[in-house]
Amino acid sequence: MQRIEALNSGNTPAASQAMLDAVQKKLGMVPNLFKTIAHSPAALQFYLQQGEALAGGSLPVQLREQIALVTAGSNGCDYCASAHTLMGKGAGLAADEMAKNLQGRSGDAKTQAALDFAKAIVQSRGQVTDVQIQAVRSADYSEADVVEIVAHVAANLFTNYFNLIAGTVVDFPPVSATPIRAAA
Repeated sequence: MQRIEALNSGNTPAASQAMLDAVQKKLGMVPNLFKTIAHSPAALQFYLQQGEALAGGSLPVQLREQIALVTAGSNGCDYCASAHTLMGKGAGLAADEMAKNLQGRSGDAKTQAALDFAKAIVQSRGQVTDVQIQAVRSADYSEADVVEIVAHVAANLFTNYFNLIAGTVVDFPPVSATPIRAAA
């Protein structure tokens, strides 16, 4: 159920409309997530700028999408599962790999280490262990990579939580994100 309405051009704050126009130009569409965040120009600016900043980081686009998928799966966010499955396809990820990623799994050992770490961040609310940090480092992730994994998880937590709270209507091919159960 939609609890915060997506705005349209007739009721969007002027500061948000300028940003939505730029999104339209870049993507050829304005996803409902953006239209809904647009109620607050400050929140929309935050969302757009953090995404742009992280896109210039050290992690490859495929891994960024895989982190988004494991985060969506951990939180049961269908909107983000749907959006990042489409974006992952565009980044060259196979459908079966993305389905695994939503469940916190990967066919690649190095990617699995990053997904395990990302999932641990979400499930422990940041209270990861020394062993979990060492595991991701042992998979040949640099300190910068570890920091960026944390940043990508945090960015995706924002959109997961926002979409769950707002009830954002999925405007991508739908993908269900069954929440990943925490390890006992």
